[in-house]
Amino acid sequence: MTKLDDDIDDLFELPLTEFVGARKALAGRLKQKGFVSEAEGVKALAKPSISAWTVNQLYWRHREAFDELIATGRRFRKAQVTGRMVNMREALDARRDALSHLSDLATETLRDAGHNPSLDTMRRVATTLEALSVATSVAAGPTLGRLTEDIDPPGFDSLGSFAPSAGITKRTAEPPRVNPGKKAVAASSKAKAAAAEASRQKERQARINAAKASLQQARKSLTAARAATRSLEVAQKKAEATAKEAAKQKRATEERFKKAIAASTDAALRAQSTAVELTKATKTLEDAKRTVESATKELENSFRESA
Repeated sequence: MTKLDDDIDDLFELPLTEFVGARKALAGRLKQKGFVSEAEGVKALAKPSISAWTVNQLYWRHREAFDELIATGRRFRKAQVTGRMVNMREALDARRDALSHLSDLATETLRDAGHNPSLDTMRRVATTLEALSVATSVAAGPTLGRLTEDIDPPGFDSLGSFAPSAGITKRTAEPPRVNPGKKAVAASSKAKAAAAEASRQKERQARINAAKASLQQARKSLTAARAATRSLEVAQKKAEATAKEAAKQKRATEERFKKAIAASTDAALRAQSTAVELTKATKTLEDAKRTVESATKELENSFRESA
């Protein structure tokens, strides 16, 4: 891998809000060094959608879980070739679990980056992950870690079918010998039977295709619903934790309020008691003043009489 490949990988690992600025800076550095065509190529890189960016982050940050999803697709293809139904079902179950785990990680990634893991975003993330698990097991597929838009899964036929092939027919028994007079009738009957069988096979294949399409859509809806459910479960747990903390704070506030009321009541009683004592002290002071005035007058009178 070249230095430019590393720089481009780093570009797609950045937070989504930093992509445009980093892309411009990288193109500018390349142009200054004389790599004009490379700079133009970097400038042409599209900013990923929020769902594509999320899938990129899963590839860069949770490689083990991502690789497990890809491995389940490969195991299914291998089981499909051998035609072992049990192995195919085991691979599909493992693929479903891997998709569910990555959906949980995608929800956490979006929340940690400040994005809303809405139902629509999670549905598009799940669809792209499902497509990658098929595409990478069939062909080279898109460049992992550098997605710029959502990927639709290929036709459901690429996943194979549990139904036996419509092209397999039973070996027919050797036709009985007929006399020349009955050959024309037998040939006509045989042609009609072949046409009827072909019509039945065509109708049967149409029903199988319709069932495949319905199953594919149901699986998409199930994956999206699981992702949405887990997102809501996380939100509920956080809400319950917040409510618990609020209740705790409420109890503490009520306890402080009770203590404050008790302190206020005690202070009011002390103030009342002090007021009573102050009244008594004031009366005592007035009495003392009057006593002093009376004694002073008596002393003055005594001096005047002695004079």
